[in-house]
Amino acid sequence: MQNKRIRTLHIIIILLIIVTIISLTFAGAMGALYVKEVGEVSRLRGEKEQLIVDQALPVLSVDVENGTIGNLEPGMEDQDMESAEGIAAAGEDVQLNLDDAGIAQLMQSKEAEVEQSIKDRMKELVTKEDGSPLKMLRSFFPENLIYSFEDAYVFAPVLENVNKHSLLDENFEKTEDGLMQYVENGIVTSHTGIDVSKYQGNIDWTAVKEEGIEYAFIRLGIRGYESGKIVLDEYYDENMKGANSAGVKAGVYFFTQAVTVEEAKEEAEFVIQNLTNYDVACPVVFDVERISGGKGRADQMTKEERTAVTIAFCEAIKAAGYTPMIYGNVVCFTQLLDMTQLNDYEKWYAFYDDYMYMPYEVSCWQYTEKGRVDGIPNNVDLNISFKIW
Repeated sequence: MQNKRIRTLHIIIILLIIVTIISLTFAGAMGALYVKEVGEVSRLRGEKEQLIVDQALPVLSVDVENGTIGNLEPGMEDQDMESAEGIAAAGEDVQLNLDDAGIAQLMQSKEAEVEQSIKDRMKELVTKEDGSPLKMLRSFFPENLIYSFEDAYVFAPVLENVNKHSLLDENFEKTEDGLMQYVENGIVTSHTGIDVSKYQGNIDWTAVKEEGIEYAFIRLGIRGYESGKIVLDEYYDENMKGANSAGVKAGVYFFTQAVTVEEAKEEAEFVIQNLTNYDVACPVVFDVERISGGKGRADQMTKEERTAVTIAFCEAIKAAGYTPMIYGNVVCFTQLLDMTQLNDYEKWYAFYDDYMYMPYEVSCWQYTEKGRVDGIPNNVDLNISFKIW
């Protein structure tokens, strides 16, 4: 943990140095341009004065510092200070007294303002109620997906040829009950859902429906991360019957540990066989997340292998007439899968916070694992979707 803090401090210091260098370069360029423009103005002023002399016209000069006017036409002697200030504001023959030292002082002032602005912004991001060094880094590097992984910060580039969403951060709102909504022009356009497995126990699906839950992803089964054996979730049938009966739209998900395309097809066939007796309006989901706290049989797969396995499952589901979807977190969508090959499939994104940190197009966002819903005795995952199936 101490190493992570040191690395974070180093990153912040490097960031300040880079921004300072950029600011100095910009200020220098602007200073040089300003000097050039002052010279051009002086040249034009000289030509103007010479033209006035040639035409035997009186020269009007304004002393901005003292606010007085010299060489006035007859009858103008009684004009007040406002006349001088008006002439100066209009740019009439004002003598500029800005030498090299003045320009340097102006540049230093601007550099100090930029540096202080950056410091203030960094302090705000870190010290506010929901602030963190990670959130600060994400603010300064929008071209990367930044996250903590194995005691280090990862800067994954945002891929140009992966579909992006058009959702706006300011449109996300939370209700008093802790439910996330997406609101456009005062209208809620998102949909509220949950996902459940045996860990939620016996569910009163009628109460869930009355709570306003529109859909549920129900775990159909898993492949053992050590044994490789495919197992049906012991509450699957009960949950599917309950959701269908209560009018809660149902989808399913399968936790994979397939290490070959053949195993992925086997998992897809198992899923399809167990869908036949139910109304499955929502997608069939391939859960590719890593094992937490253990060593999974799929942990050593390459990105190319895991992507091929994912495509094999999704294509088999699509061929059976269902909508395939891929579930994962930021690690899955940057390290485990080649997202450039998966644009054709819907995504379900897991990220537990009050903002959706993901530029790629997703259909559904799982934003907490500690939700509470009437009819469910234990904590439950809450989801917001941007479409309904």
